[in-house]
Amino acid sequence: MIKELNKLPENWKSVKLGDIFTIERGGSPRPIEDFITKDEDGINWIKIGDTKGVTKYINYTKEKIKPEGIKKSRMVYEGDFILSNSMSFGRPYIMKTSGCIHDGWLVIRQNDDIDKDYLYYSLSSSAVFSQFSRLAKGSTVKNLNIEAVKGVTITLPPKTSQLAIVSKIEELFSELDKGIEQLKNVQQQLITYRQSVLKWVFEGKYSKNLDKWESKTMKEISLKIVVGYVGPVTKHIVHSGGIKFLSTTHIGENELLEHDIREISTDFNDRNKKSQVIPGDIIIARHGDSGKACIIPEWINLAQVSNAVILRPNLNIVLPKFICYRLNAERQQMQKMKVGGVFQVVNTKSMESFKILVPPIEEQNKILTIIESRLSVTDKMEESISESLLQAEALRQSILKNAFEGRLIN
Repeated sequence: MIKELNKLPENWKSVKLGDIFTIERGGSPRPIEDFITKDEDGINWIKIGDTKGVTKYINYTKEKIKPEGIKKSRMVYEGDFILSNSMSFGRPYIMKTSGCIHDGWLVIRQNDDIDKDYLYYSLSSSAVFSQFSRLAKGSTVKNLNIEAVKGVTITLPPKTSQLAIVSKIEELFSELDKGIEQLKNVQQQLITYRQSVLKWVFEGKYSKNLDKWESKTMKEISLKIVVGYVGPVTKHIVHSGGIKFLSTTHIGENELLEHDIREISTDFNDRNKKSQVIPGDIIIARHGDSGKACIIPEWINLAQVSNAVILRPNLNIVLPKFICYRLNAERQQMQKMKVGGVFQVVNTKSMESFKILVPPIEEQNKILTIIESRLSVTDKMEESISESLLQAEALRQSILKNAFEGRLIN
């Protein structure tokens, strides 16, 4: 029988975190550089970066501080909960080691009457995060302070019920995780399939006219290969009446990503004609995922491009879509073309010298038909998988919601 909504079971209560936990803020000895040490007797220095790839437990840290830094910081111990209090605030982690936290963290001291896994799942729920978000201070960057966290309310059943709830949550999450893993495996198989399709067509294995394919450099098939504007642009950004301004963040695989496209002043555009692009041009990422490429679509009449390679195909030799698919299929090779020291990039010289096999135009059209007919199926499957993964996360939160409203166990 489903329990009445919004009515907690008998012996459950709604409590504020500040009433059942000690909550404290971290601190930083300054200047922190003077306290960082590699000595074995150093104290773990817990930074936000130490949570990368971490879902629940913090076991180790990359840096340590000198023991004398403790008095200017805050020690946390195994079993304590820590929360980031700014930027991506409110994410809980359980300490599996001890160390010092800086003022970007809050610590919730464990209460032995409350099961730590019950508290972890409670703090991970959307119901608690929405309270964190509402109570956080600040307009541009929100921050959680101690008083805000103290005011957050959770439901608290007896300890035996807490243990039963955790057991049920983990049983359901285990099944959900198996489904997610299967979806991700299919995702990876689709990626492999896409790569095999591209390899098959671009090596001409289907073609009976391979003798007509010619090895050409990018310079030979292009009217223009340049690097877009490199330098500060903030002061040239305008709210309206300017020229669209694109960067590597707008380069998707074979498509321009339309999010957060800003505009640059017409004066800036007039002074930097080299970095202008028009429909049919191809822009290519220089660093990071080097080689990722997309075509400038028809709805952009003119745009400025920052810090990407601009390639204008010679339409008498090659079709823009053919080049775009070809470059995206060669991203692994593009990584080897990067030059420079710490910050390596693909430059115009390496791009100009890059060779590919180029079939006649009519053969290129045939290749595009093969690619788009075969990959359209994988695109639909990938879209369906992405939707299922989003639904899985929604289901995870639904499980937590039911758990903390007393509707997961009898």
